[in-house]
Amino acid sequence: MTQHPTRKALVVGAGIGGLAAAATLRRVGVEVQIFERAPELRPGTTAVSLMSNAILALRSLDIDIAPSLDKRGEIFDELKFLTRRGRPIRAIPFRDLADRLGAPNYAVHRADLQQSLLDAIGGDQAVELNAAAKEFVTCDDGVEVTFEDGRKAAGDILIGADGFNSAIRRQVASADEPRPGNYVCWLATVPFSHPRLTKGYAAHYWGRGQRFGLADIGHGRAYWWGTKNVPAGTPEDRPYGKDFGKKEIAGLFAGWADEVRQAIRVTPEDTIVRITAQDRPFLRRWGSGRMTLLGDAAHPMLVSLGQGAALAIEDAVVLARHLRGATDPSAALRGYEDERRPRTEALVAAARALSETEQLEGPVAARMRDLYFRFAPLSRFTSQNEAVLTWPPLG
Repeated sequence: MTQHPTRKALVVGAGIGGLAAAATLRRVGVEVQIFERAPELRPGTTAVSLMSNAILALRSLDIDIAPSLDKRGEIFDELKFLTRRGRPIRAIPFRDLADRLGAPNYAVHRADLQQSLLDAIGGDQAVELNAAAKEFVTCDDGVEVTFEDGRKAAGDILIGADGFNSAIRRQVASADEPRPGNYVCWLATVPFSHPRLTKGYAAHYWGRGQRFGLADIGHGRAYWWGTKNVPAGTPEDRPYGKDFGKKEIAGLFAGWADEVRQAIRVTPEDTIVRITAQDRPFLRRWGSGRMTLLGDAAHPMLVSLGQGAALAIEDAVVLARHLRGATDPSAALRGYEDERRPRTEALVAAARALSETEQLEGPVAARMRDLYFRFAPLSRFTSQNEAVLTWPPLG
């Protein structure tokens, strides 16, 4: 069989990872067709942190979304850790590290990040909607995807970027069950002002078995999230299921800092999103032949590190680099997976470990956690952050 450079990629999923893959693959000369199961391109109502490593990774392919994010999101120069009543535990500075690395860290609405990536793809890039992938087959010469409505699409390679509940991943790891994080999380974005919510404000408030995050995402908007441990052995929909509404959430955070209580108070109830915290056991094989996985479809993680979006973008950059001019697409995809597996596995594990620490509920354990974060040398946190935010990754 005569090998030829990869000409066309099918990308299943139009989230952050799928759009980043389209932008990076087009940059290296690969035609991309994106398929999205939803009837419209909806980024959701929440926000994300997009850290320096994502910006730097894209720049390595001459894609710079920082100017767009400067207009749409908000740079944060430090992350405050506070008690539930708003008293300081520790502030972790990011500005000096960001200046040294050459890219800032952003808090940005998902819709704004999505638009920045669509701009990077180019206005002529179509996303095919109402296209829910059902199954795929690969052969020596390409790949074919069948959708639930009977449509089919063929290309040289397939990229499964369809998120946590990936249909493409199910065909690779059919018995792959979610791994619970043992807490629930409520998230929202809302127009909000408060004396403590200064420009670039980003803070985590720690209680016992629950946390609250609050960040300025620009243009008079705030992003907040709150967590609460689920008792061991309790089904995930109880006691904090769909009937647990805004009034009950506010009750969980009664007595917390004023800005926490006010953020919940001004949020319309129908805009609050509830998710169950979970990841999956790390997948040793992301694909075979001419298909692979990317982002949450490959390595879903708990949110404590704030690296989900950035790692998906890193994946896209590494994938494009391996496919640039490659005459053996299967070998290029295995090379991408081999390069990405060590870093993503380490950060999935780190996110789970940090999450378990942050959600500590016992009074002694929670107190020891706070004391450690208050008095540990700043250099320890700086070196940990540098290892995560540097691109290319430190050896």
